[in-house]
Amino acid sequence: MSNFYEEVLKLIALGQKGAVATIINTTGSTPREAGAKMLIREDGSIWGTVGGGCLEARVWQEARKIMQEEKPRILHLDLTGKEAEDLGLICGGVMDVYIEPVLPPPRVFIFGGGHISLYLAKLTSMVGFQVTVIDDRPEFASKERFPEADEVIAEEFSSIFRRLKINLGSYVVIVTRGHTYDQEVLEWALKTKAKYIGMIGSRKKIQTIYKNLQEKGFPAEDFLRVHAPIGLDIGALTPEEIAVAIVAEMIAVRRKGQEIKKEVNKEEIK
Repeated sequence: MSNFYEEVLKLIALGQKGAVATIINTTGSTPREAGAKMLIREDGSIWGTVGGGCLEARVWQEARKIMQEEKPRILHLDLTGKEAEDLGLICGGVMDVYIEPVLPPPRVFIFGGGHISLYLAKLTSMVGFQVTVIDDRPEFASKERFPEADEVIAEEFSSIFRRLKINLGSYVVIVTRGHTYDQEVLEWALKTKAKYIGMIGSRKKIQTIYKNLQEKGFPAEDFLRVHAPIGLDIGALTPEEIAVAIVAEMIAVRRKGQEIKKEVNKEEIK
């Protein structure tokens, strides 16, 4: 079993989704006993087995759905009825399989080390995100300023992009000190697989940046990924309140609320 868990850890380290299927209960004759496990990777490959054949195919299909829904489920498989006989499943038993998603750990990359970022780092750390803060000014990007952050990087934005490992568990928050830097980071972020991209700014600024990027070849549909203006509309004014609004939106996306800003973004890119 140690090899099995090593494969799960490898998947997490790569930032990829997967699902673990575990037989939790059996009655009668079944191809595998309780405790047998199978890892289903995002690319469809597997490690381990829960019985093979049509039975395993059912588990595989269910696991694919669970990866997308990100919610566990128990699959009940009856190997005693006519349907099982027609499929050639002659074991004659019943088994329950618990299938749980394997998800990459959420990490937020906060671009900008200003006042809002101070509270963002605190709040995102509190709600379970790994935190990386990036700013090109050493006086703003320091571990002393951001003690809650797992990583603090003081470097030019353009030089750091290639070193950042962005995957489906990544959240990119763009709160730099100027339009030019915001556009530079957004241009890079749109080329990644980040789960969440949020950018601060007025509607006029956002429209300007979108127009500039369209002129550089980005299709308008790309901007539907962007949560801008960033954060839920709660009437936030202070840096602390704005940070709360941003983190609330990130939680909503993390818990399957990706649609919350789509209508706003459609209006922005017209």
